Amino acid sequence: MSPSLSSGTDFEHMFELAPTSLWLEDFSALKQLFDAWRAEGVTDLREHLAQDPARVHQCIACYKVLRVNQRTLELFAASSQDELLCNLDKVFRDDMQTQVAHELSQLWSGAPGFSNQTVNYALDGRRLDVGIRARIIPGHEATWSRVLVSLEDVTSQVQSALRIQRSERYARDLFEHSPVSLWVEDFSAVKHLMDGVRAQGIRDFKTFIKVHPEFVSRCMEEIRVIDINQLTLKMFGAAGKDELLNSIGRIFRGEMHDSFAEQLQDLWDGKLFQQREVVNYALSGEPVYIHMQFSVLADHHEHWDLVLLSLVDITARKKAEAYLEYLGKHDVLTQLRNRTFYVEELNRITRKGPWPLSVITIDLNGLKAINDEHGHAAGDALLRRVGEVLAKAVDASACAARVGGDEFTVLLPGMDERSAVAVRERIASLVEINNQFYPGQHLSLAMGLASCAAGDQVEAALHHADQAMYAEKQHYYQEMPNERRRGGSFKD
Repeated sequence: MSPSLSSGTDFEHMFELAPTSLWLEDFSALKQLFDAWRAEGVTDLREHLAQDPARVHQCIACYKVLRVNQRTLELFAASSQDELLCNLDKVFRDDMQTQVAHELSQLWSGAPGFSNQTVNYALDGRRLDVGIRARIIPGHEATWSRVLVSLEDVTSQVQSALRIQRSERYARDLFEHSPVSLWVEDFSAVKHLMDGVRAQGIRDFKTFIKVHPEFVSRCMEEIRVIDINQLTLKMFGAAGKDELLNSIGRIFRGEMHDSFAEQLQDLWDGKLFQQREVVNYALSGEPVYIHMQFSVLADHHEHWDLVLLSLVDITARKKAEAYLEYLGKHDVLTQLRNRTFYVEELNRITRKGPWPLSVITIDLNGLKAINDEHGHAAGDALLRRVGEVLAKAVDASACAARVGGDEFTVLLPGMDERSAVAVRERIASLVEINNQFYPGQHLSLAMGLASCAAGDQVEAALHHADQAMYAEKQHYYQEMPNERRRGGSFKD
């Protein structure tokens, strides 16, 4: 066997060749400073240091480096110990100042050393994240004249952790501030219920949920919402996540039951990505029309325990579509049905009934004279009044339409002539009330009525109604000069 080295030689070799950065230091000046502070009555070191940041620098100045090993020179890019020790102000700076109080507090409390994670700097300017451990060498506890300090370069680990944190923060920001409403949900309980249905031998799921609608409700109750983003709160008018999550029943209701039944059917058929338009409700009670995208995330297909839903508010679009549809079937001025709808409805009734069909054709008397004498605004006002009268006089099952400038038609499917006469009388009565309500221009309607019992008689009925209406209109204009003379005599 080779002769053993002396303990001193062993220490020399271990210190110099250690794969970890080692520093042999003298903290005796620091202990003397601590003793002086204690004598002055200092009990809380952290508070004492916080009162005057210069005291931290005073403590650091008490450190005396006696020796470093080869790994330390390599780590800090120093060619020699002298070069390193002459540039300690470049090594211990910036971020280190905020960390050193933790180390000092451990020594102040009586610990034989300290551990910490801090920041140093190599002489070439590289930032080094280091794990630091210090231990007062046994036999020197009374003076702290020999302290062994080890530094572990953890820069790569810290940077990796920072990258992960940044990535997580980036993902969280993308989620929280997405321009669409995002929901993260757990559907595992829903899958468990559906698996139970399969285990019972059910194959026709569509029929099953029709027969057992309570199963759909049960599945809705089993959905667990994991998280929602900021736009979701704004979309549904919630002050915070807790308020919204505690109000799920107010959001998913009404038509949502049928939409969710379709969603379950798709899941039953293996469609783990879905798109559909649904109706939810804001906490104010207002409907919110939604374009929903539903996706079971790729690594969770087995249990459906992580599902992402994106909701886009299409309420404005739906309202625009509804308004365009309304314009396509209604007259804007009178709010009655327009000629297009009237023609479609007449064709439908001609093909399918119901029978009998009664028709009332109507013409507004004196519109041209009103337009000529008082302007088109006055004429439009009279037309709107016709709309008000017919809207109140005619039930929803009938069709009251403006079919021309001053021409209107009322279709009364399933109504015989006797019942139609009652409608005409109701219109006449409402005209009288309308004239009492609106002072100024007098509203007068010429009306003709006819009925038929089959589709091949519709054209003839319309003709008869028109003839009756024109006869009444002719009578109105024949009476006009007398009305004017009576009016003139009254004025005189």
